[in-house]
Amino acid sequence: MSAEPAPYVSFGLAPAIRPGGVLTDGVYQQHREFWDFSIDGRPLLLRLADLDAVSPLAADVGPSLFAARVRRLLLEAEPPLGGGRRIIYGCPECEGLGCGAVTAFIARDGADFIWRDFAWQTDEAVDLRLSGYPGIGPFRFEGGQYRAVLGRLLASGARHASPPGRRVLLIGRRAAALAKPAETLRSIGLGVDVARDAGAAVPGDLRSYGVVVVGRALGEGGRAAVRKAFAAAGSAAVFVDAPAPTVPLLVAQVEQALDRSPQGERRLLRITAEGGEVTLVVAHPCRVRLTGYCVDRLRRTRTAVLHDGQLPPGAHTVRMDSAMEAGETFVVARTTGGVLVTRMTRPGRRGARGKGDDGKPGDVLA
Repeated sequence: MSAEPAPYVSFGLAPAIRPGGVLTDGVYQQHREFWDFSIDGRPLLLRLADLDAVSPLAADVGPSLFAARVRRLLLEAEPPLGGGRRIIYGCPECEGLGCGAVTAFIARDGADFIWRDFAWQTDEAVDLRLSGYPGIGPFRFEGGQYRAVLGRLLASGARHASPPGRRVLLIGRRAAALAKPAETLRSIGLGVDVARDAGAAVPGDLRSYGVVVVGRALGEGGRAAVRKAFAAAGSAAVFVDAPAPTVPLLVAQVEQALDRSPQGERRLLRITAEGGEVTLVVAHPCRVRLTGYCVDRLRRTRTAVLHDGQLPPGAHTVRMDSAMEAGETFVVARTTGGVLVTRMTRPGRRGARGKGDDGKPGDVLA
């Protein structure tokens, strides 16, 4: 165990998401919402640059299990691992120890709580010399503040890690065009409804949606009517007015719209694509996967991984292969906790829309 003295730091909770998606190999990645641990106002997960994980305080676990996990952090229940160790972050797909987890030793020192000896753990035992996280902790939390923050979760039953309004509404003229994206969004863990318009909905229903995807076939008048209905209901929903032409891209657009985290807590700040070049601005060191999608006139999609690796803070430019520019081209940047999507623009064609083989925009939603 570390002999380093633990300085006092503040303890808090910050809403966070692990974006879901449909990856290029067809694998579905689950959407997860959870409370991240905030140390002196900064999410702890930001210190673990390449970690794709969620805390035990996830929104989609049952009330009794959620309460048990809070009590473990309060040391009111036995630790799940040997040596008094407790799970801080686990696998977002299964939360199983076999996939690996960040664990720590949590103890009381008088009235205070101390988190120390952070490690990456895949079995019941862990060797801190081989698997420890140097530079992470120890952290000393004032007992009253620590208990108050976690106690509020128990008192209010506040299981949900995110602000209200995380449901998604798909609006389009053809029910068949809505079925596949709705099914996919539900498969990754999002609540989804479909509709032809928003005129008949009551205001309370409209306020429950965090993202509204509107098919282009509704036209300017139809989109304006939808926006007017949501504005009249006092909704803060984010609109996706130009849904991408393939389901994986649409899912990425929805996940980007769902991200309401402050700019200072995001790893990816901005992405642009023009003239065959993609520029990505990174705020914190992280591993980034850049994927290009090119949809041709027959609505066939070609994908290419443009970059997959660690990036330091700053602006980074990647050149796209000319073969990926033969149709409507999009680029998705994905990292832990964030997704950005952009459409490639070309000199002289800014704002142009790709078309399908029938001469209409090749959208998923119509």
